Amino acid sequence: MKQRIEEVLEEIKEFEISGLEKAEEFRIKYLSSKGLIKQLFTQLRDVPNEQKREVGQLLNGLREQAQTKYDTEKGNAEFSEDADGGMDLSRPGDKIAVGSRHPLSLVRAEIIEIFNRIGFTVSEGPEIEDDWHNFSALNFPPEHPARDMQDTFFIQKGGEGQEELALRTHTSSVQVRVMENSQPPIRTISPGRVYRNEAISARAHCFFHQVEGLYIDKGVSFADLKQTLLHFAKEMFGEKAQIRLRPSYFPFTEPSAEVDVSCTICNSKGCNVCKYTGWLEILGCGMVDPNVLEASNIDSQEYSGFAFGMGVERIAQLKFKVNDLRLYSENDVRFLNQFKSGI
Repeated sequence: MKQRIEEVLEEIKEFEISGLEKAEEFRIKYLSSKGLIKQLFTQLRDVPNEQKREVGQLLNGLREQAQTKYDTEKGNAEFSEDADGGMDLSRPGDKIAVGSRHPLSLVRAEIIEIFNRIGFTVSEGPEIEDDWHNFSALNFPPEHPARDMQDTFFIQKGGEGQEELALRTHTSSVQVRVMENSQPPIRTISPGRVYRNEAISARAHCFFHQVEGLYIDKGVSFADLKQTLLHFAKEMFGEKAQIRLRPSYFPFTEPSAEVDVSCTICNSKGCNVCKYTGWLEILGCGMVDPNVLEASNIDSQEYSGFAFGMGVERIAQLKFKVNDLRLYSENDVRFLNQFKSGI
């Protein structure tokens, strides 16, 4: 009996399966209900009792090897036949879903393009900033509320030889780096992601995107600033767009102003986004404080300049009439698919 099992095992090893027909022939000969292995199991009853355990183990091993070879070779044969012509080349291909650009990416690119056309270059910098570039060089006094924990995400508090590090709260830090490493005339915008510890709502988030602008040269005036921003509003929102400037305060500009644009979501009639005023605040601006110029070794007696900063999410709200900026970061495909035309 043992000798017969060895003979069948050799036959199985030597059996060549070159296609599906051969695979079926192998199955019928060895693995079917009338195959050789089944017959050997039937003959097990004639084996002496003291040998049944050993012979039974050999038969189980024989069956496992035959089954493994059949499964492997049959799979190879099926794959080979498909590769050799089993595929219907006239069958239409599977439809590939077309992606789309994120609405914030669309708006960011449009903002950059508008300012590029009037001579502004693009500058970028790190999202983790030191105290000098994020606060001190921008004329933030040590007691300013923006330095407090409730507004800023600090990564490393200063003290005992350690440098204070935080997630940048604005891209004005990039402007400081530009002023430190170049001389006027300077005309640049700084797009990027910023972070502030704020309550998340339809109008605010703990991270958002900004585009900040800086223009420094001889004889730059507030009138230049206003005309630049009016040009931007009309290019972004259409020729009928209007802006208004309200006095404000920023440590790095003097005088400073908040800029509102006529609400395109309600056509200035009043809605929950514009708080029923017909106007929506889109940016802050002002003339660069002389202290900021001097901190970057620019002569404030010879040069002047203006700066502005806008939130990309707020611009996108107006551009696409989206009433909740939380939608931009929820990755809901139903929302994002609406912007396919912007590819």
